[in-house]
Amino acid sequence: MNYKGLMSDNGYSYPSVQMQKNIFASSCVEAVASKMHVSTTEAYRRMKNVELFRDVIFPCYETLHSQSREIATEDILEAMIVRESKLKNNK
Repeated sequence: MNYKGLMSDNGYSYPSVQMQKNIFASSCVEAVASKMHVSTTEAYRRMKNVELFRDVIFPCYETLHSQSREIATEDILEAMIVRESKLKNNK
């Protein structure tokens, strides 16, 4: 038999840790966009511009994904606003 990894009860492979992080990052974009009443494209652009994925979402995945969606969204939104403010003040 060819075992490519663990299988769930329904026969599908579990996603890799990186895939889980990517799915979580995508859900963060959607949650921030909804909270800010902007498109997901706009939320993603702003989050990427202040390097939230590299500096916050991926490194803090274990902590963020264990929080409630509301608290994680508030933390990410606050980090984005603080970083945007600092970016604006440095220009």
